Amino acid sequence: MALKVAIQMDHISAVDIDGDSTFVLALEAQKRGHALFHYLPGQLSFIDGRVLASAEPFEVRRETGNHFTLGAPETIDLADMDIVLLRQDPPFDMSYITTTHLLEHVHPGTLVVNNPAEVRNAPEKLFVARFPDLMPPTLITGDRERIIAFRKEHADIILKPLYGNGGAGVFHVTPEDENLSALLEMFTEMYREPIIAQAYLPEVRKGDKRIILIDGEPAGAINRVPEKGEARANMHAGARPLKAELNKREREICAAIGPDLKARGLIFVGIDVIGDYLTEINVTSPTGLQEINRFDDVCLEADIWDAIEAKVK
Repeated sequence: MALKVAIQMDHISAVDIDGDSTFVLALEAQKRGHALFHYLPGQLSFIDGRVLASAEPFEVRRETGNHFTLGAPETIDLADMDIVLLRQDPPFDMSYITTTHLLEHVHPGTLVVNNPAEVRNAPEKLFVARFPDLMPPTLITGDRERIIAFRKEHADIILKPLYGNGGAGVFHVTPEDENLSALLEMFTEMYREPIIAQAYLPEVRKGDKRIILIDGEPAGAINRVPEKGEARANMHAGARPLKAELNKREREICAAIGPDLKARGLIFVGIDVIGDYLTEINVTSPTGLQEINRFDDVCLEADIWDAIEAKVK
């Protein structure tokens, strides 16, 4: 079944072919005979009820320095596509939100993965709040006094921006740290949104587990261990990926959230678990496929495409 697949992404020239999940999704689609089109979020247009994109047919290959070929630019009507992969990286800002509104005009006639309305409704650090029994103690607020009181209660806390990604702007504030007021001033200057304070989980030193769910079912995991002296377990921040298996608690977390993810059309999701707690649900542009593939000798992108093709059929 050859499909027409448009991928809304950051430019293909900038991807790391040994770590990027969008790259292997494109490779697998190409292997299956699907026709691929590449476009950037800024190349979307809404005209007379149609959602158009200035796109380029493209091919990919696992060759360092020669991993893609782009064809001549053309205007495509996304209603004529079978699939749109919504894969540009955060930040989850108004530009990102606008693309979800535009893509809603073609979904589900053209299957958008993930469902654009649910992507908009499920920002990583807010969507997890739907499952308060699974979260560590968490405060979302712009109220300085509440944050100060939260640290008094929990002593050791993490502060992070509501719509950040890749570990940017994440601070570990210890009980003795004298920088809390200065950090709150900085957050106020940099962001209009509330910020998140969470109780610090010392288990993060043993790793922050990224678990991939496909159509609501757990499919694999890696453990990301932070560098010495670093509280962030993001690979962008230098964390070391290690092979991982799911324990009983992690399977309970997946079982608790999986049906909701499936019902919302969130086919490819990455969740973050530290110790016994769910800390984030990533639905915008999850990563981790290649690392899990290498450790577990699997091909998760094939499983994702199986799930997508089943919905198209």
